[in-house]
Amino acid sequence: MTSENTHYVIVVRCPERKGIVAAVSSFLADHDFTIAESHQYNDPSTDRFFMRVVFHPDGGGAPAFEAIKAGFAPVAERFGMDWRLHDRSKKPRVLIAVSKFGHCLNDLLHRWRSGLLPIEIPAVLSNHDDMRSFVEWNGIAYHHLPVTQANRDEQEAKFMALVDDLDLDLIVLARYMQVLSPRLCAHLAGRCINIHHSFLPSFKGAKPYHQAHARGVKMIGATAHFVTTDLDEGPIIAQDASHVTHAFTPEQMVALGQEVECKVLARAVSWSVDHRVIANGSKTVVFA
Repeated sequence: MTSENTHYVIVVRCPERKGIVAAVSSFLADHDFTIAESHQYNDPSTDRFFMRVVFHPDGGGAPAFEAIKAGFAPVAERFGMDWRLHDRSKKPRVLIAVSKFGHCLNDLLHRWRSGLLPIEIPAVLSNHDDMRSFVEWNGIAYHHLPVTQANRDEQEAKFMALVDDLDLDLIVLARYMQVLSPRLCAHLAGRCINIHHSFLPSFKGAKPYHQAHARGVKMIGATAHFVTTDLDEGPIIAQDASHVTHAFTPEQMVALGQEVECKVLARAVSWSVDHRVIANGSKTVVFA
């Protein structure tokens, strides 16, 4: 039996059909659960249905987690659901990967230490050693995997082994400045998110903010997305932007851009670990 304070989240993706909401609601009511939050969306372009429900026992406990999964399985089979059940009392395990720019890492660790981000961070991985002292000061293991053309395959194998050994739910590329191979992308598919400036693909390569300054842009932003084999073109999770003027220096644009990157990545991580993001082909459904 579980505590009556335990909350669960069920996430559903399936072909649109009449009666899905009623079937899910009836199952929960029949098993003495109370729905605390419910969202649903039908994508008319794909005729796919998406649903996220938060629920908890109504009073004196509930069946064990595996029993709930087993009980719901016939409902899921009837509607052809791709579905997941999550226990909200268990904090998702998150690996953060970073290179030399530490602003997103610093922001995520601050939110984690402040209790604003309910996750476990068993490790930070980096291809540089610059962030080691800060990470270890926070009591987190630091894995330094420097990458060169000669050792890329070997280091990516260590990356994948670390992901498997730590039993991770999410991998966050917090300005990890390495292009992942198709093999590594496939290994992390659906559970790896990246942050980049929204100038891509307009301003690729080094110093994108300086390139944007030279073109006189009036808005800068950032995008958090799932990692796929298509570089910086994975399904988008979160975006934001800030206005700039002709008076901004490149350095001021970098500083403002980093603030936006932190905000967007934190939002994407928060939504992801709360199971609010559902892949929908080249897009996402986000029940924020």
